[in-house]
Amino acid sequence: MGVSTLAPSSADDPLTYRPVALVDLLDRVLATGVVITGDITLAIADIDLVRVSLRALIASVGALAPPEPEVAP
Repeated sequence: MGVSTLAPSSADDPLTYRPVALVDLLDRVLATGVVITGDITLAIADIDLVRVSLRALIASVGALAPPEPEVAP
């Protein structure tokens, strides 16, 4: 199992890090979602010929679904 050091250990000191299991990191990403963006430009002689903008949303269905309204008893 991989271990990453991306999560701070406390809110008081954001520069202090602790190891986080890759499974925990993936769980956080799927619970809240993440957007990945990028641009690709093909050019010849400093003339832009093609520009492609990419956006990808990674999240679980539960994070994207609107909450169900509560029904009064």
